[in-house]
Amino acid sequence: MKKFGLLISLLAVFAVLLLITPGRTYALGLEAAAGFWNQAPSGDLQYSGALGEGTKLNLEEDLNYASKARPYLRVKADLPLFLPNIYFMATPMKYEGSGSKDVSFKFGDKEFNAGASFNSVLKADHYDIAVYYSLPFLNTATAGSLNVELGLNLRIIDFEANISQGALSESANYTLPIPMVYAGVQLEPVDLFSIEAEIRGITYGSNSYYDLIARMKVKPVGPVFIAGGYRYEKIKIDHNDVKASMEFKGPFIEAGVSF
Repeated sequence: MKKFGLLISLLAVFAVLLLITPGRTYALGLEAAAGFWNQAPSGDLQYSGALGEGTKLNLEEDLNYASKARPYLRVKADLPLFLPNIYFMATPMKYEGSGSKDVSFKFGDKEFNAGASFNSVLKADHYDIAVYYSLPFLNTATAGSLNVELGLNLRIIDFEANISQGALSESANYTLPIPMVYAGVQLEPVDLFSIEAEIRGITYGSNSYYDLIARMKVKPVGPVFIAGGYRYEKIKIDHNDVKASMEFKGPFIEAGVSF
């Protein structure tokens, strides 16, 4: 949460600088929103070490992880036409659980006993920075009702997995930058309502990562909006002896302002 608070502070500074810089009159817009995403986990996690290949652990059945509502933050800045637009997003993600297995299992360099309870923590906070351009001719041709965005996204994952059983403990942690393709679509048939979709994704070798967001937005008054939707993430990675094939999905709600 400290890193999430730091990112909020950095985004606030960015927004202030955008408003007070001499070129601010050329900025096209600013959107900021905060909300809660109910993250339902599924899939498997495996960490290998000197003992050989680690045991594949199921997030729901072995680690007993359940849905968790977590806050998130996003900020979009539409800059002059010759500059790419910028999209920031911070998504904290953390699960804790207590489980047991009928057989002994390996996690990293440790072997954990069968029939005894163990505790685990999985953290996968991620931070996105995207640069993109809108398709101006499409927006003009539809009288501003349809907008398409295309660009590149850098996702930084702050990953940590820990298992402890009494005095026995093992953990894996690293920070992983992942470049992704970004695409966004906004359909606004009337001024007070819009439907939006976003996709971020990449595939390389045996690794893949996809993040899809669908959103319905209502503007009840002035620049204020409220929105709700559904978010789905699928990640398959093999990095630093960690193999994971996981999904995180669920509905979200948010509120924000758009200028």
